[in-house]
Amino acid sequence: MSRFAISDIHGCAKTFRYLVEERLQIKPTDQLFLLGDYIDRGPDSKGVIDFILELRSKGFRVTTLMGNHEAMLLQAPENAQYLSAWLRNGGQAALQSFNAKQVSDIPSVYWNFLKNLEYYKELPDYLLVHAGFNFKVANPFADFESMIWIRNFIVKEKFTQGRRIVHGHTPTMDFEIKARVGPPAHSVINIDGGCVYTWPPGLGKLVALNLDTLELNIEENRDDV
Repeated sequence: MSRFAISDIHGCAKTFRYLVEERLQIKPTDQLFLLGDYIDRGPDSKGVIDFILELRSKGFRVTTLMGNHEAMLLQAPENAQYLSAWLRNGGQAALQSFNAKQVSDIPSVYWNFLKNLEYYKELPDYLLVHAGFNFKVANPFADFESMIWIRNFIVKEKFTQGRRIVHGHTPTMDFEIKARVGPPAHSVINIDGGCVYTWPPGLGKLVALNLDTLELNIEENRDDV
């Protein structure tokens, strides 16, 4: 059994499928942890979610976490400010992938997927989250807003208890990701390779981290972005 983490797919369904099927060649005994931001900016948000649902229907173990883009979309139907923010941040591309003129046209199966996303995942040796944790508050594990929005956080060992944090949210150059993985490996590893961005060089990568071996599988963007 292997455990893999991937973050910030952002509508790059071709790249995502290739990474999982051809590079990782995951088995039903493996665990795949997806750290949010499946949608927006890239050409096929619908295709990303469809592939996740396909994997689950075939018996693969896939854990899906909430990203800030999913959170914005979830709040968009009831909040004009969130709707505007979502559309400004790649939501229009997502609507096109669903062949939808407005958010209410998105089929219910996708809303159900969004509503069932988790904010973080605790493992014996890892804490998995989209953006990070706010260790300045009394209970970082209750600050859900920070989990999807925070940047540049400082770890407090009393909360992590030796567990390494793996997250995404902030696009990071491939050489920086490799440096964080080590050896020696850092206590916080950002695996957002900025898949949807083709500039500057060093971005445009979808990254899978093997949580057991710390091996990186880095796939160049294969979508039309």
